[in-house]
Amino acid sequence: MQPLLDIRGLEVSFAGHQAVRGLDLAIAAGETVALVGESGCGKSTTALSVLRLLGPSAQVSGQLLFEGRDLLALPEHALAALRGDAISMIFQEPMTSLNPVLSIGSQVIEAIRLHQDLSPAAARERAVELLELVRIPDARRRIDDYPHQLSGGQRQRVMIAMAVANRPRLLIADEPTTALDVTIQAQILELLDQLRRELGMAVLLITHDLGVVEQWADRVAVMVGGSKVEEADSARLFADPRHSYTRGLLGASLRLEQDLHYRHSRLPEIRSQTDAQGKPGFTLSEREHAQPFTVAIPSGAAPLLSVQELRVDYATPRGVVHAVRGVSFDIARGETVGLVGESGCGKSTLSRSIVRLEDSASDRIVLDGVDLAPLSRANLRAHRRRVQMVFQDPYASLNPRHTVADILDAALVIHEVKDRNERRRRIEQMIDLVGLPRAALARYPHQFSGGQRQRIGIARALVLKPSLVICDEPVSALDVSVQAQILNLLVDLKREFGLSYLFISHDLSVVRYIADRVLVMNGGRIVEEGDHESIWRSPQHPYTRALIDAVPGAAHAPAPREEELLRA
Repeated sequence: MQPLLDIRGLEVSFAGHQAVRGLDLAIAAGETVALVGESGCGKSTTALSVLRLLGPSAQVSGQLLFEGRDLLALPEHALAALRGDAISMIFQEPMTSLNPVLSIGSQVIEAIRLHQDLSPAAARERAVELLELVRIPDARRRIDDYPHQLSGGQRQRVMIAMAVANRPRLLIADEPTTALDVTIQAQILELLDQLRRELGMAVLLITHDLGVVEQWADRVAVMVGGSKVEEADSARLFADPRHSYTRGLLGASLRLEQDLHYRHSRLPEIRSQTDAQGKPGFTLSEREHAQPFTVAIPSGAAPLLSVQELRVDYATPRGVVHAVRGVSFDIARGETVGLVGESGCGKSTLSRSIVRLEDSASDRIVLDGVDLAPLSRANLRAHRRRVQMVFQDPYASLNPRHTVADILDAALVIHEVKDRNERRRRIEQMIDLVGLPRAALARYPHQFSGGQRQRIGIARALVLKPSLVICDEPVSALDVSVQAQILNLLVDLKREFGLSYLFISHDLSVVRYIADRVLVMNGGRIVEEGDHESIWRSPQHPYTRALIDAVPGAAHAPAPREEELLRA
């Protein structure tokens, strides 16, 4: 049987750099094939090659046979007829893929009318049907909303509606759920699989989330350095990976069902090496060789941080939004508290309120015996260095015009470390501790990888010697192996400096590993609290159970529907 898409010997290079090397990959009608690997391995380049969206600087060779026709040989007008019709693509970030000045309805209608001869009224009715198909609530009313008026999950649903508007035979989904909460991710993937079955389309799923791959893909191809190193049925690959890199990816991946915790073991890390013939290979550091880490939290000791009845309200044209509703909790010295919940539940607002970056109404925010809540901005500065933040996107939080040395030095100058030699000593010590060479101090943020930039963000937070570090989604944008390195680094630094962490994440497997205690937030409130063992084994609140059930591979439970989460 002829494959729907047959990629033969695909080679892609940019200015002499080879991004894809001799890739062979076939996808049958109705099949989901996952293409996995870390950033820069060539996954997205392969996807963009299929639709010839790489631009004039790319040199592409080989064959891309779709229903027997070579896409690389088609004239532009023939290719344009296929794009959005027979072949569609869902991109990773819907906010940058949707036009912010056009309503979502007009964008879906445009996708329809490009390939179907429908009147404006008929196209609008079809757009409503598509928005209902992807479960946009009250679609007939919301069709005139703009992208910024929708949540991240709803925007991704609009992208899916546009992609399937013309019943494509091949759907390319490039990291379609990476930035989404676990429950929304489960809903989106279930929706894609439902559409695959109903429309009989093939799906090329590009992701670095191996839990997603195991649950939803029929076959898996693993890429590294532009080359495919392994391909197998999903069940076989996860049960018996043959290539050292595949074994490394699986070994470094955190899974919710694993009983791993930082107190007992370090995460294994992928290490590259070259054999005697110069061929690259990969090994995984041994988990059992890690030094156990025990945290002694004195009973009865005063907490490092005590938050009591914190509230944050926003005035909007539609009325008052209660973002945080009377939240109270403590963090002990040397303790890591995980904070989980979906986007919009109030996690980041809560964290920003603790450091007084958001105005709040609170009885008390007591940090190391000092109540920060009533302090003026001037009086607050002396205490700001005691609590620092590590952000999700280090590139957005680092000044692109400053070198790493300037970025770290500025933090010390602001907090009145006046001796230049002392500042230099602390900067060099910190850059050593986060595992970067001292030559990095003279470079700019854009010259580093995502994992290296996150190390710089951690260095900036710790150079002030804080007692508490708030980590707001610090590893969610990182590849599996880099995530393991950063989590190990945070544990090492905790041991070195006796730090406490408030660790915010929507990835429950990461929180299970890194946290001593977990807070579950929903609708601006803490709905459940428990230690790192009991909360996963016997969750009490229905919302917590819904979050756990939505994790890929969690007993392969059906995705909780939005109305179920609202009831929770």
